[in-house]
Amino acid sequence: MSVQVIMREGQAEYAVLPWAEYQALLQAAGRAPATLAVAPAAANTATATAPSLSELSALREARGMAQADLARAVGISPHYLNMIESGEREPDAAIRRSLAFTLGIDGWEQDS
Repeated sequence: MSVQVIMREGQAEYAVLPWAEYQALLQAAGRAPATLAVAPAAANTATATAPSLSELSALREARGMAQADLARAVGISPHYLNMIESGEREPDAAIRRSLAFTLGIDGWEQDS
């Protein structure tokens, strides 16, 4: 298994592994394989309007998530998430996908 461990302050914080190995771990644990909503979201963008990034703070709060919790789940710092929520920074495609996946939102996978 090829795992990359990301450390913060001397402690292991994240483990990154190839998607196929992640799927195998889920299967070994008796859980259903994970799916990504990338393809369906691309099809839905023509018919449904995705919430704008300016609504990110409200969407996060509606799900009962603290800013630090969402940032940790996405893999960015709380400070950077705060800059995204305030409109100071525009997240790249990978961060938008991670935000969409974590918050269960379709449509942020594509460039705005």
